[in-house]
Amino acid sequence: MTWNFPIAIVAAGMVAGAAYGQPAFQPTDPQIAHIAYTAGQIDVSAGQQALAKSKNAMVRDFAQEMVRDHTAVNDQALTLVERLGVTPEANPTSTALSSAAATKHAELAKLNGAAFDRAYVQNEIAYHKTVNAALSGTLIPSARNAELKELLGTGLKLFQAHQTHAEHLAQQLH
Repeated sequence: MTWNFPIAIVAAGMVAGAAYGQPAFQPTDPQIAHIAYTAGQIDVSAGQQALAKSKNAMVRDFAQEMVRDHTAVNDQALTLVERLGVTPEANPTSTALSSAAATKHAELAKLNGAAFDRAYVQNEIAYHKTVNAALSGTLIPSARNAELKELLGTGLKLFQAHQTHAEHLAQQLH
């Protein structure tokens, strides 16, 4: 199983529910906060795994960037929800993200060397594409609080840069 499949299902469920005669998933701000935090924490964990396994300097630099940037955005999110008195709310999307992440972590744990590096970077590309699509297509438009919407927009710009960085790194690894 790869990120593409389970996360694509999650993202598709968030935006395409109407295609099945159901309203598209319209998360509340507490649910959005939980989804965004979970997505960031997943990438922090993936970066930490890469730092523990990879010996490639480019991959390690990228992984360190993921840990640093996603930790910083999550810290900003925690500060915001505390200030607003919002309690992030677990939901099927954040649960599905966590489940898919555990599966991918286990898959990557079985790889070493260049095989790990390539799989990690390909996963980062797919993961950022999916999360960026969810941010721009569902989470940002659904956010009701202006400060939350602004933080998500800032995160989206940063994460789009991460996707581009991962795509360039993938070309260098092949």
